[in-house]
Amino acid sequence: MSRVLPPDAPVPDGAVDAGTAPPADRVARLAASGDAVLVTLETAETGPDPGLLAAASVYAWLGASVFRAPAAQADGLRQVLDMVASIKGARPPAATRRGLA
Repeated sequence: MSRVLPPDAPVPDGAVDAGTAPPADRVARLAASGDAVLVTLETAETGPDPGLLAAASVYAWLGASVFRAPAAQADGLRQVLDMVASIKGARPPAATRRGLA
């Protein structure tokens, strides 16, 4: 399960800090070790930042499970992390719809 922390939160016990906006291969390598991976995301945007959310989705897909981000990004970030978990099959989708003709 992914967690979203405030930007000044300490590194949780059992997590490995990948740094701020780390290269994707670093996150994948750390996630392969089996430890929880912390990624810090920064932005000056006061509203949802599409670039930050897109980066978070890639990091989550690669195995990062703990994120530090500004409070203004927290709600959107949680939605992105839920979406990635649903796509990966780690959690059921919030709503399912079938196309019935």
